[in-house]
Amino acid sequence: MNTEIKFADGKFVGYANGKVVVKSSSKYYVQRQLSSQADAFKDAPAPVESEFGINQRFSFVEQMVSMIVQKTLPSAVITGEGGLGKSYTVLKSLETAGFTNITDLANFAVGSKINKAKSYTVVKGYSTAKGLYRTLFENNGMVIVFDDCDSILKDDVAKNLLKGALDSYSKRYISWNADMRDDDLPKSFEFTGSVIFVSNMAMDKIDQAIRTRALCVDLSMSEAQKLERMELIAKSEDFLPEMSDMAKSQALSFLKDQIGKIPNMSLRSLIATTKIAATGNSDWKNLAKYVLTQGA
Repeated sequence: MNTEIKFADGKFVGYANGKVVVKSSSKYYVQRQLSSQADAFKDAPAPVESEFGINQRFSFVEQMVSMIVQKTLPSAVITGEGGLGKSYTVLKSLETAGFTNITDLANFAVGSKINKAKSYTVVKGYSTAKGLYRTLFENNGMVIVFDDCDSILKDDVAKNLLKGALDSYSKRYISWNADMRDDDLPKSFEFTGSVIFVSNMAMDKIDQAIRTRALCVDLSMSEAQKLERMELIAKSEDFLPEMSDMAKSQALSFLKDQIGKIPNMSLRSLIATTKIAATGNSDWKNLAKYVLTQGA
């Protein structure tokens, strides 16, 4: 992305690819905003060129989760930029299928019986290969959702464990033959569960051996596709039910006008803009523009 700064009418004006994206009396602020946009442009995965629209690809996620719970295949890999509902779609699809979230066991009374075959757990954050082995063992028989737990997709030992867990054989065995200091963990066991990966990584960065064992969908999208997705979400009864339809419509219209000007546009952008529009303040658009360009 080509950027430049010009001084006009008492303000510094920042251009990206020949288009005005920021104005300020502070040259440092303009430089920072242009740098943020350049970084976002550089790191963003290329939008998927596909005959399938973004909302159709999200419907594929729902179908894939249905196939996972029916044990058609043991895993799915869902990738794409954050903030547009990947995790929400997966978890809602599991709940629609009648699965119970047991991530926080504190929500269950002591002695409660848990039907593992109809339960799922969510693993977030960092995990070592040994931690992965324990997670697979302790949640055997369930659906395990690794949400933004990219460390296991990059670690060679963890990837080898996953290959065994996700294989297409009728019986899938996982082994840990290194020094085992945990008496409660076996050296090997048969894994009967399913795994769903939700990641912001580009699909081509996921190990091929994992991709070939899984149902895969790439939800990376262009700015226009993001807004197409947001329009559908905004119509849902679950989306900010306390806000008026007018505020949501105003927010969507505002974001359409700001395509290419807001770094890292996501569902969070729509939520923030809707809440600002709902205040009825006559200057709400300037406030929204300012808020959405901070911390980018």
